[in-house]
Amino acid sequence: MKKTLTVLFACAALMANAQKKSDNNLVQYVKPIIGTERMGHTFPGATVPFGMVQLSPETDTPSYDLNGHYNPDVYKYCAGYQYEDKTIVGFSHTHFSGTGHSDLGDFLVMPTVGELKLNPGMADKPGSGYRSGYSHENEVSEANYYKVKLDASGIIAEMTTSARVGFHQYTFPKSDNAHIILDLMAGIYNYPDKNVWTYVRMINDSTIVGYRQTNGWARTRTLYFAMTFNKPFIQMGYKNFSKHEVYGGFWGKFNHVKNFPETAAMQLKLWFDFKTEEGEKIKIKMALSPVSMDGALNNMQAEVPGWDFDKVKNDGQALWEKELHKIVIEGSHDDKVNFYTSMYHAMINPTIYMDEDGQYKGLDQNIHKADGFTNYTTFSLWDTHRALHPLFNIIEPDRNADMVKSMLAHYDQSPEHMLPVWSNSANENWCMSGFHSVSVIADAVVKGNAPFDANKALDACIATATHRDYESDGLFMDMGYIPDEKDDNSVSSTLEYAYDDWCIAQMAKKLNRMDVYDRFIKYSQNWKNVFDPASGFMHPKEANGTWRKTKFDPFTTIGMGFIEGNAWNYTLYVPQDPAGLIKAMGGDKRFIIYEDSLFSYNLPDKYFAETEDITKDGIIGNYVHGNEPSHHDAYLYDWTNEPWKTQDKIRMILPKMYKPTPDGLGGNDDTGQMSAWYIFSAMGFYPVAPGSDQYAIGSPAVDHAVINLEDGKTFTINVKNQSPKNVYIQKILLNGKPLNGYFISHADIMNGGEITFFMGSKHI
Repeated sequence: MKKTLTVLFACAALMANAQKKSDNNLVQYVKPIIGTERMGHTFPGATVPFGMVQLSPETDTPSYDLNGHYNPDVYKYCAGYQYEDKTIVGFSHTHFSGTGHSDLGDFLVMPTVGELKLNPGMADKPGSGYRSGYSHENEVSEANYYKVKLDASGIIAEMTTSARVGFHQYTFPKSDNAHIILDLMAGIYNYPDKNVWTYVRMINDSTIVGYRQTNGWARTRTLYFAMTFNKPFIQMGYKNFSKHEVYGGFWGKFNHVKNFPETAAMQLKLWFDFKTEEGEKIKIKMALSPVSMDGALNNMQAEVPGWDFDKVKNDGQALWEKELHKIVIEGSHDDKVNFYTSMYHAMINPTIYMDEDGQYKGLDQNIHKADGFTNYTTFSLWDTHRALHPLFNIIEPDRNADMVKSMLAHYDQSPEHMLPVWSNSANENWCMSGFHSVSVIADAVVKGNAPFDANKALDACIATATHRDYESDGLFMDMGYIPDEKDDNSVSSTLEYAYDDWCIAQMAKKLNRMDVYDRFIKYSQNWKNVFDPASGFMHPKEANGTWRKTKFDPFTTIGMGFIEGNAWNYTLYVPQDPAGLIKAMGGDKRFIIYEDSLFSYNLPDKYFAETEDITKDGIIGNYVHGNEPSHHDAYLYDWTNEPWKTQDKIRMILPKMYKPTPDGLGGNDDTGQMSAWYIFSAMGFYPVAPGSDQYAIGSPAVDHAVINLEDGKTFTINVKNQSPKNVYIQKILLNGKPLNGYFISHADIMNGGEITFFMGSKHI
C-alpha cells in the first residue's frame, strides 16, 4: 500500500509539473492564422519579434495594374495570403502585417518536381504552372513556424526564421527532376515595371548572392540577399523575362543561361536542379540585408551558422515566449488565444532595419551605423500612434525608445527635414494624413521614457509640424483650419493637426519651453473652427468662413472632407480635449445621445461602398471599429455622467470584432494597432490621448493579468466576478484604496502595484 501511494504521489507530481509547464507555455495560444481571411490582412508565416524577415506563403499575386487602372482585387493580398484561396504560389521573405496598402513580397521560393515551369499558372487550372493546391488540414501556423503540404508534388514545406534569416526545409519525394525556383519578379502590389534592377552572383555550387531594387510604395527600395543550400545543386539556370531592355551590352559572347557565375536584368527567374531520395530534406537559408551582399552573408553566419532547423525554430519561439510573458493573463482558452495572438500581432512591426553589425541604409540613401540603438522601419504611424506605441511605453520601453531614435535618425537624413509619416526601408511614402510621429515622441517624453535628446526631438517635431508645404499645413497655421476647396481631407486633416500640435505642447510643457507650449496649445484648439454648432458635426468650411452648404452628408465617407471616415465618427476625434468637445456639443445629455446613436444607427452599405478599408466586417451600427479614427470613441463616456456606458460598449465591441478564427479581425490589423486596442481594452484601460499620462478605464475582460515591467516590478490587475453578463464596474481599488473616477496614470502602472475591479451585472 505504501509503495502504491508513493507511485501515486509521484505520478501526481509529474502531472502537476506537466500542467505547470503547459500553463507557462504561451506560444501555444498564438494562432497567426487569425486575421488571414477577409479584412485582417495578416500573414500565417514565420517571423521572430520585430524581425526583418517574415517568411510566409503567397496564395496569389495579382497585378496592381489592370488595363492601365488600379486593380481592386490586389487589395485582398496586402499580406500575400487569403485563407479562402486554394493554391499557394510560393514562399517569400518580406511582408507587412495587417496593412491596407502594400509592397514587399521579396524573393519568392517554390519547390517543385517534374517538368520545370517558370510561370505560376492559373489558380483554376491545376498544373498550368508552378503553383500548387493545398489543404488547411495539412497546414500548421505557429509563432515562428509554418508548415504545409504542397499537393501538386507531395513536398512538405516548412519554414522558420531568425531576425534576418529565413530558413526553409522541404521534404521531397524521390525524384531525378527536383527543382527550387527563385522568382525575382514576384511581389506584393506588383506591376510590370516595379522591378528597377536585379542582380545575382554565384559564389559556389550551393550559394548565390544578389539584390533587387523596386519602385513601389517605397520608390527607391533595394534589398540584398544571400541564399545557400545544404547540398550542391546539379545546375543553376535563369530566364530573363524583360521586355523593355533596349541595350544589353556584349554579354552575348557567353552562353550564360546555365551555371554562368552572374546575371542581371529587370525581370529574372532562377531555378536550381537536384536529385532527391524519398524523404530527403533540402534546406535553404536566405539572409537579408539593407546594405550589401556581404552584409547578408555576414548576417547568415552570425545568426544561423548551422543547419539545425529545429534549433532555429525553438530559438525563435523562445524569443516569442519571452515577449508574450510581458503580460500574463488568466481567462478562458479563447480569451488566451485572442489575447496572445494580439500580443503576437502587436510585436511584428515596426521591424529591425539594419545588419547584425549595426549598418543600415538611411533615408538619404547613404550607409549609416546605428550608434547605441537598434534601427527600425515600418512605421504606420497614422495607425500605431494611438495604442501600439503607448503599449510599448509600458511593456517595451527600451525598444520604443530605439524606435524614437530611429525616427530622429530619419529626420536627420530626410531631404524634406521631416519626421516619418509612413516610412519603410529607407523610404518615406507619405501615406495617410497628419504627422503622428510627434505623438509617439511626445508620449515617450511625457511618460519619462526618453533616453535621447528630448529638446532636439522637440525641435524635430516643431520643424515637421510647421512644414508649410506639407498637405495644407500652412493654411492650417494661417487660417486656423484648412479650407474645403483647398484639400479633399480638409476637416480630418484640421483635426489631426490640432491633436498633433497638442502633443507638441505637452512635450514643450514637460521640457519647460513655455513659448513653444503657448504657440502649439493655441493650434490645438483649431478643431473648434471646423465644428458647426448648427449641424452638430465637424463640417467642411470654405475659405470665406462659411460652411459648405451643398453635398454634405454626415454618413458618407467619400468627398465630405474626411479621410477613411465620415462626419459621424470624425466629429468625436478630439482626443486631446473630450471635455471641450462635450461642452461644444451641448453638454452630457446631448453628447450621450450622439454617442448612443453612433452605436445604434444601421449604416447602409452605400455609405462606404467606395472605401476599401471600411466594410461591414468592422462596423457596429455607425461605429467603425475596423478603422482607427474611432478607436477612442467608446471611452469618451468616461468624461460624462454615465461612464458605465463605456463599460457596456467595450464589452460589446470585444467579442464582435475579435474572434479566434481566420476571419476573426473586423478590419486591417494595421501593423498591430487593432491588436493593441484589444490588449489594452481586455485589461480594462486605454490611452485615449497619447501624449498624456492618463488612461481611461473601460471594462476588463480577463480574470486576472500581471504586467511584468522591465525594471522587475509588476502591475497586477485583479478582476472579481467578471463574466459576459457582469461587465459593469461596481468599485475599483488601486493599491487597496478606492479609486475616485475612471482614470489612472502612467505612473500608477510603472510604479508597480495592483488594481482590483469588482464587477456586476448592473451599472451604478
